Amino acid sequence: MIGVFDSGVGGLTVLKALLRELPAERFVYLGDTARLPYGTKSAETVSRYALQAAEALAGYGLKCLVMACNTASAVALPAVRAQLSALPVIGVIEPGAEAAVAASASGRIAVLATEGTVRGGAYQQAILRRSPEAEVYALPAPLFVALAEEGLSEGPIAEAVAHHYLDALFAPAGGASAPDTLVLGCTHFPMVAAAIRTAVGPAVRIVDSAETTARHVRAALCQAGLAQAGGQGGLRLLATDAPERFARIGARFLERPIGIREVELIDL
Repeated sequence: MIGVFDSGVGGLTVLKALLRELPAERFVYLGDTARLPYGTKSAETVSRYALQAAEALAGYGLKCLVMACNTASAVALPAVRAQLSALPVIGVIEPGAEAAVAASASGRIAVLATEGTVRGGAYQQAILRRSPEAEVYALPAPLFVALAEEGLSEGPIAEAVAHHYLDALFAPAGGASAPDTLVLGCTHFPMVAAAIRTAVGPAVRIVDSAETTARHVRAALCQAGLAQAGGQGGLRLLATDAPERFARIGARFLERPIGIREVELIDL
């Protein structure tokens, strides 16, 4: 069993990528919907929530835990790894940073994230650890979260918001100094990738941290000899509040219907 947790439904983009990469594995996903968003909370509070979620998921007999939340990955990954020292614990930031550095030819990399993730600087630091000469531009784009959850991820509204956030950095006036790589540093943002593409143009490499994390998890499991070679796989969905809303919005993120009875309500 592989555990995946997020503050809400955004981590379902990571889960969707994991299901594609590892179709034979069994997954349990926990959305801490009672206490979202994590991005507005203090680092101490996020760490406490993340540790509680990790402990709850550990009870399902995990062989790996994926922290599919940028905020939790930024502030709580060491604490969760210390608590679950017998398990591989993988966050979303390091795989995204590694892929961005590999993708960028110029070393100019933009990170699009929530305000909390930008303020914390985790992506910037992770990229600069790998490429000290890189130029990193971090842009907060909080409206994308609401657009993704309201089903407005494509079309003129989403495209207008994308231009609002990105034109100053990627418009032709930026010329040769514009970044050549853009990291989607929030698990909601793959939902609005088409609108983002219209704003940055066809030449910019877009790094989806959900996809890169899924590939990283597969590699880690294979290296440890823990990958499931065959079988049908499976999925359990857990939420700490509002299972009806989780099912309704989560269906868009997972790109398949979610019945209300599929979402188990748990208390942390």
